[in-house]
Amino acid sequence: MCTGERRNCLCYLLSVSLRLFVALLILFPCWPQQSVTRADPIRQLIADYAAAVDAADVKLAGRIWDNSPEVSFIHPLGQAHGWDQVKAFFTDTMGGMFSERKLMPRDIKVHVYRDSAWSEFNWHFTATQKTDGAQVQSDGRETQIYRKAGNRWVLVHVHYSDMPASR
Repeated sequence: MCTGERRNCLCYLLSVSLRLFVALLILFPCWPQQSVTRADPIRQLIADYAAAVDAADVKLAGRIWDNSPEVSFIHPLGQAHGWDQVKAFFTDTMGGMFSERKLMPRDIKVHVYRDSAWSEFNWHFTATQKTDGAQVQSDGRETQIYRKAGNRWVLVHVHYSDMPASR
């Protein structure tokens, strides 16, 4: 045991340090942690996808999409099969029809299963038409399907549609 004034001080410091260490060990699991989930890479792809639509950026879209002839994209104006047709959606539709665009995904749900994943979300879209400067707004819902290509995820299918009419 500790005896003397100096030893009492050392014992007190050791006791406080030990209690603080034990308290930290107990509290550490409760500390907010930034853990990476399996869904995080897909959520990032959705954010990048929205950025590609906003900028009508084919280069960014090309990093998100699988650039193969098997990809598909279904939208209210039609459908695209293969990367070349999907690319045209970004250049001709998004870039050709609108001078400004903003796609805002919300209510995002992501499901990952081994080397495939899918997401479903609602969105709000605002844009300015190039022809007359008219403002366009729409709300819709979207499903995206991804596959794992090596160590990264790529988008292989999109199906989006307007929100159903309220009853």
